[in-house]
Order: sequence, then C-alpha cells, then structure tokens
Amino acid sequence: MKYVALPILLLCFSMGLQAQTTVVRDPVIAQLVGQVSADSLRAHVTSLVSFGTRHTLSTTTDAKRGIGAARQWVLSKFQQFARQSGGRLTARIDAWTLPPDGKRVDVATPMGNVMATLKGTDPTDDRIFLVSGHIDSRVTDVMNRTADAPGANDDGSGTAAVIELCRVMSKVPFPATIIFVAVSGEEQGLLGANHLAQRAKDEKWNLEALLNNDIMGSNNSPDTRITDNTRVRVFSEGLPGYQTDSLAANIRQYGLENDGKSRQLARYTKEVGERYVDQLEVVMVYRNDRFLRGGDHTPFVNRGFPAVRITEMNENFAHQHQDLRAQEGVEYGDFVKFMDFEYLRKNTAMNLAVLANLAKAPSMPQNVTVEARSLTNATSLFWQAPKAGASANRKIKGYYVLMRETYWPFWQKKFFTEKVGLTLPYSKDHYFFAVQAVSEDGNESLPVIPRPGLR
Repeated sequence: MKYVALPILLLCFSMGLQAQTTVVRDPVIAQLVGQVSADSLRAHVTSLVSFGTRHTLSTTTDAKRGIGAARQWVLSKFQQFARQSGGRLTARIDAWTLPPDGKRVDVATPMGNVMATLKGTDPTDDRIFLVSGHIDSRVTDVMNRTADAPGANDDGSGTAAVIELCRVMSKVPFPATIIFVAVSGEEQGLLGANHLAQRAKDEKWNLEALLNNDIMGSNNSPDTRITDNTRVRVFSEGLPGYQTDSLAANIRQYGLENDGKSRQLARYTKEVGERYVDQLEVVMVYRNDRFLRGGDHTPFVNRGFPAVRITEMNENFAHQHQDLRAQEGVEYGDFVKFMDFEYLRKNTAMNLAVLANLAKAPSMPQNVTVEARSLTNATSLFWQAPKAGASANRKIKGYYVLMRETYWPFWQKKFFTEKVGLTLPYSKDHYFFAVQAVSEDGNESLPVIPRPGLR
C-alpha cells in the first residue's frame, strides 16, 4: 500500500504546482526593490536622532541640534542623490513663517518642508505621485521644545523611508513625476501637510496619489504581547473627504460607500505591494486613521486628493510621545534600539513598488461608463484612452476590467482587452467594476469606477 500511494501523492503534488498562479513582476521594479537596504535605513534614522530634538518649535539656528539642523541634513541627502539623477532630481526647502495660533504654536515659527522632485521624463504626462514622512518629533508635553525627543520611529522611520526611496529611485527615469517630502509640523497639528496640500490645490497639481508613512519601523505591542513583522496597515477613507453632500445621492444609489479614491489607492497598494515584497501582508483598515490620532494624509484627503496612511501593525505606545524615563520596570522613549530595520526595509520596499508601478503606468482611462439604459444580465463598459502614456515613446498594451462582488473587499477577477470597451456575462447588479490602463511592461494605472451611462 505504501508503494502504491507514493506515486499518487507525487501526482497530486505536481497537479497542485501546475494550478499555482505565477506572480509577474516588472524586472526594473523588482531590481529597485532589492536595493532598499536595512543598513541604510538604520543609518538614516540614527542621523535623525543625533539632532537631539526635532520639535517644530526647536532651534533653527544651531548647526547640530534642533529642527533647523535636521532639515538641512535631509536637504543635503537629497542634493547628494540629485548628482546621480542625470539632472532629473531637484531639492529645496519649501519655507514659510507661521504666526502664533493660540494652540500649539505660541511664537512666530520658521517652517519648512524638505522636498525632492524627481521630474518625469514624458512631457505629456503631468501626473504627480507624492510620498511623505514627518521630520518633527516630540515628548509628552507637545509644547516642550528643548527636551531630547529622539523620534526614532515616530517619525524617523517614515522620514528615513522617504530618504531611502529617493536614494534608490533617483537613479532611474520614470515617465511621471515623484515627489519625496519630509514634512514639518505634524505633531503641532499637521501644519506642513496643510501647507503642502493647499499648495497642491492652488497650483492645480495632477496629484494622483499620496503615500504617507508615519510610525512604520517597529512591530511589537506590549499590552497584547504581539510581535509580528509580516503585516503593515494601510488606512484609507471610503467616502470622499470633500463635497460629500453633493455626491451623496450618487454614492447611495449605486452603493459606492467603499469605493472612494483613497480606498482604491489602498487596494492598489495592497495588490502591488504584496506582489513585490515577500513575507509582507498589507492589511487594509477601513478608517481614515486611528482613534485619538491624526496624520499628514488627512489634509490631502480633505482637499479631494487620493491619500493613505501607512503604519506598523502593532504600535508600542511606551515609545511614542514619551518623556525619556524608566518607570516601574518599563523604559519609555522613542529610541533606535526599539526598532526593527528588516521590517522597515519591507515597508519601504512596498512603498517603492507602488510608486514605481504608478509612475511607469499610463494615466487612468477617461470617461469610463457602464451601460445602464436597459435591463440586461450582461454588463457592457466603455472608456476612452488615457491622456498620458501613449506618446511616441510609450505604448499602452491594453486595459484590465476589474470585477468583484459587492460585498467583497478586493478585486476578484481581471479581464484583459486591447479595445476601449468590453461586454462581460456578469450582471452589473451583482458586481462592482473598474477599468485600468496597462503599459507594455504590465504596469497598471489606478482603477476608475464607471459612471452609469443613462443616455
């Protein structure tokens, strides 16, 4: 019996292998993902901590301590990377003075977001993709600007990720523009993010996605005793953060409560991030942010831009917003020694995969509609080609039509077509659909939910 069973088991095993789906990775993106270094991330965080405090209201005149010195150091890193970019990367501090607000800013304060812009190579493509972390740190008293506030994980981790992404990605040309930014003033009330989001709105940026990284480099929870460096959270808003009243009727009628732009970006982040980074699950959280907390993505969401927050799965609150002390056997403070740089490497690599896939992809299809003039059990979708991504040097391979059941969190099926329309034998009453444009290298745009074609 044992002799007979062995070939049967081998046959079953081989059949199982044949049934597996192969994950197709763009070799350029896969190579860049492999260049993200845990050692580099550790060095970036250690340098940020060396400034003692990076409190928003701390000194801007000391060359070795405070927020001013930290901003200048990040700028110098960006300028170093610009030399390897062939002229595509430029860096500057977007500076302004903030008057006292009677809340968390008690004196006129010099502010600055440190920005590096990797200009896209396609002159017909005006899309911008932005990745951020906040450079400022704090202790228990949010107004204490003099005490040491290492801020290794909150948010040295996010800022280090932005620096590392710039280091790796600045070597390679991308058709669309990517902006790397270390934002100031997060702990004082999302000040730098509000400034940048308003600038993006005033200047009419075609900002298709913001990935905000805040507290992403540790992996343990003391109260639940969970340690896990294989999962990371992506927070996203389901409903739009603006014009909700005017859009409410359409959202209610077609059941689109779970399909806002930020939620689509979160789905995209999960699919693409898990495609390229092994041993990492991207966990979608259907909230804009956590209880009692806020993040730099929110000012962008509130102005209509797709934006998500990326945060570690298990936070340790003894290492956030704490005076440096030991109390009842617990060491409080946000120190480098409490971080996991392999985990930070994976989370940074996930950011890279998403940004690169977006920046290499064509722009989104235009005027996507679903035929809704008659009662049918099939679904017909139509669209127009993207406005960017089809220049002389770039070709669109085709389009994916995505489909999922109305109660399902992720896209379940993909149908490829080279045409600008497709009819499927699935009822629009039972499923949600979306359309992506696809490059020749297989890079997908963000999905577009169709509007009903009623005339």
